[in-house]
Amino acid sequence: MSHKIIVDGLKKVLADTFLLYFKTHSFHWNVEGAQFKALHDLFMEQYTELWNTTDLIAERIRTLGEYAPNSWEDMMKHVTLQETGQTPDHHAMIEMLANDNKAITDVIRPVLHDAQKGSDDVTADLMTQRLAVHEKTLWMLNSLLKNAA
Repeated sequence: MSHKIIVDGLKKVLADTFLLYFKTHSFHWNVEGAQFKALHDLFMEQYTELWNTTDLIAERIRTLGEYAPNSWEDMMKHVTLQETGQTPDHHAMIEMLANDNKAITDVIRPVLHDAQKGSDDVTADLMTQRLAVHEKTLWMLNSLLKNAA
């Protein structure tokens, strides 16, 4: 397994993580309603973790000898998630973030498998950690949705 295939996958994970970071942060700024404080705090916890992760992913790309995206245009070439371009209500925010956390696991899994095939234990470990975070986040968001109806 070539590093190029792994790096291309990492660039998708980085782009989606970056977009999810921004979306989560914007929802933190704009959330309203009875659950304001709880969601404001939850979104802050989530966007902080995502922001810190962007550095880990970009540095892994650099460690593998490639350059990380260095412009918004370059980053968006790799993104699979969608921007919202709106300020939805708190229920829709939770749904969107749940969907995005599920979608990003679908981007991470092939990178994990490619890293395992290529004996790239460090990337495989990083992707395993990312899966754990997104699956836990998905569980938390889906739990909120069960009580939001």
